[in-house]
Amino acid sequence: MFSISQLAITSMISHLIFIFITWKLVQCINFDPLIRKGKVTEARILLLFITIVIGSGVSRFFLEFLQWSQDLRLLF
Repeated sequence: MFSISQLAITSMISHLIFIFITWKLVQCINFDPLIRKGKVTEARILLLFITIVIGSGVSRFFLEFLQWSQDLRLLF
């Protein structure tokens, strides 16, 4: 089992990695037709927030799956 500090650093690194991966994937999508002229900054901020939400959700799933796999030892 992880100690609290190991879990904290693992969670922080996991969130940052998955947010970065999500940001790279979002950059591949062409959102130009959806963006109004003069609203580029707002669109970039929205994409940043969407990236954080998706990346954090995937990271949380990964961390929970890791925890569940460690808890399986207690089954036997």
